[in-house]
Amino acid sequence: MLFGLMFSRSLFHCLALAVLAAFSGAYLHAEAPAIPQQKESDPNLPPKGGSWSLREATVTDPSLPRVLLIGDSITNSYLEPTRKALAGKANIDAWITPTTQADKSLPKTLAAILGWQKYAVIHFNLGLHGWQKGRIPEGQYEPLTRQLVENLRKDAPQATLIWATITPVTVKGEPDKLNPDIQPTIEEHNRMALEVMKSEGVQIDDLAGLMAKNLPLAAGDMFHWKAPGVALLTDSVTKSIAAALEKQKAK
Repeated sequence: MLFGLMFSRSLFHCLALAVLAAFSGAYLHAEAPAIPQQKESDPNLPPKGGSWSLREATVTDPSLPRVLLIGDSITNSYLEPTRKALAGKANIDAWITPTTQADKSLPKTLAAILGWQKYAVIHFNLGLHGWQKGRIPEGQYEPLTRQLVENLRKDAPQATLIWATITPVTVKGEPDKLNPDIQPTIEEHNRMALEVMKSEGVQIDDLAGLMAKNLPLAAGDMFHWKAPGVALLTDSVTKSIAAALEKQKAK
C-alpha cells in the first residue's frame, strides 16, 4: 500500500514536470509569425543569400536578450557575422526584406514580429529599395519614416531603437565612384531620416558615412560590398548593439 502510494506520487510528480517542461518549451520556442511573401522586381537588388524572410535565431541560451535586425540585402550580408560576434551576448533574429516605408502591410507585419518576441534592441534600416520613382509617394518619405518609428515604439516600447543610415550606391563596374543617378536620392533620404531620428531620440549607426570613406570596398554591382566592406559594416553594427545592451544592463 505504502509502495503504491509512493509510486503514484512519483508518477504524478514526473507528469507535472513533463507538462511544465512542455509549456515552458512552447513559450521559449513560440512559432514565428507568418508574414506576407515579398518580391523585388529589380534584378540588381536580390537578397544575396536565402530569401526575403524572417530569420529566427538558433537559441541555446534563452536568458540572453533578444535583438532584431531589420533591413535588406546589406543587412543580410552582416547578419551571420554579427550573430557570431555577439554569440553569448544576444539572440539575434532578422527580418530580411525589400519593403519600404510606403508598404501598406508594414504596420501589421511589424506588429506580428514584435508581438512574437520581446526585443531589447531593434537595429533597423529601410533604404535601398525605396529610391525608385513611385515606390514612395512624393513628399511622403519623412512622415512615413516618422510613422515607422512610432509603430516600432508602440509595438516594442521596451526596445532601444538604432537606425542604420543607407549605404552608398556606386557606379556599376567603378566602385570608387558614387552613382550620379541614384546617390542623390539616397543622400536626401538619409538627410530626412536623420532629422526624424534625432527629433525622436533614436540612436544612429552611420553606415553611410562609414562606407562613403571606403568606396573601393564596394563590390562593383552598385549596391553591395566585398568581404572587407562587410567586415566594416559588421563591426559598426556589433558595436552599436553591444553598447545599447550594456546601457540597458546599467539601468
